[in-house]
Amino acid sequence: MLHLEGVKKSFLEPNGHVLPILDIPRLSVSAGEQMVIVGRSGCGKTTLLRLVAGLEQPDSGSISFDGVTLDGMPPKDRGFGLMFQDLALFPHMDVIGNVSFGLRMQHLEKDEVRQRVDELLRVVDLTGYGHRKVHELSGGERQRVALARSLAPKPKLLMFDEPFGSLDRGLRESLQTEVRAILKEIGVTSVYVTHDRDEAFAMADSIVIMDNGSVVQAGTAQDLFQAPR
Repeated sequence: MLHLEGVKKSFLEPNGHVLPILDIPRLSVSAGEQMVIVGRSGCGKTTLLRLVAGLEQPDSGSISFDGVTLDGMPPKDRGFGLMFQDLALFPHMDVIGNVSFGLRMQHLEKDEVRQRVDELLRVVDLTGYGHRKVHELSGGERQRVALARSLAPKPKLLMFDEPFGSLDRGLRESLQTEVRAILKEIGVTSVYVTHDRDEAFAMADSIVIMDNGSVVQAGTAQDLFQAPR
């Protein structure tokens, strides 16, 4: 579904030196798969997401989705969703306003928007929360609103950049289980970035371990446990 081939990315430092950030010879994600990319801070995880989203362009190589090359395609035309750690919820809107934002940008009919919002609030277990403001929600509830907003436009691919990093471990673990179940119910293909090994093994169909901009090992959790590199 998603395929990267020979993708490289470098940044120019103020002193004029070229700093290599990413070197991915080949990486693929299957339809409906939940791939988790795990590695320490600075290993290139977020840069990889930004390249797929179109927020950065690779220096070389190609990225394709469902057989269509994404080279030079603007982010808005890719149909992907990206959920950040800071969530970026709109504080002046209630839950319905946040979840429906992407749908209204698609100029859908009001009845269709409301039906989709009601469906997603049910999926994320927030039925009855529609008119609550962001500041009235707990951390876990805000995470679920952000997930519903990301899912609302029916993205072809949903990407997560350490969305639970600011939560305490107990809440983080419960949300991992919930979010994995929701993604499986919806059937959306996803790429999930984390530096937490336990989170990776809890969320993933397949795991990619990165270090210094390169893939060290990729496979299922069982593969990694049985033959770690």
